[in-house]
Amino acid sequence: MFTPVSTRAASAYKRVSVETSVDGASSHHLISLLFDALLESLSLARLALESGDQEVKVRHLSKAVRLIDEGLKASLDEAGGEVTGNLRTVYSYSVRCLTEANLKNDLAKVVEVIGLISPIAEAWKQIGK
Repeated sequence: MFTPVSTRAASAYKRVSVETSVDGASSHHLISLLFDALLESLSLARLALESGDQEVKVRHLSKAVRLIDEGLKASLDEAGGEVTGNLRTVYSYSVRCLTEANLKNDLAKVVEVIGLISPIAEAWKQIGK
């Protein structure tokens, strides 16, 4: 039916908050936001797999794949040399794992990708300090 006013207000606040954090953000901060969104999607996909919620699983795994392909992978700079190549390999492997996790309801693959991405995300945040 109708969404309560408080829910709509919270949704609008969240949207404005995200837009505000993106506007004028440095490239480094934008990548940090991508990592945050990716790890959140992976956590939600994990919970959905554990509870058997197929719709939520598909939504969050699809979002995670897009964040990797269209965000993290697309932002790699070829000037990074070997590091860029290694990250591209990890991201490609992660996409394959998540696709397989989605097809086979394989929780272990999601956990594996969380284990691969988390240290990269943490290292990226440490670079900014």
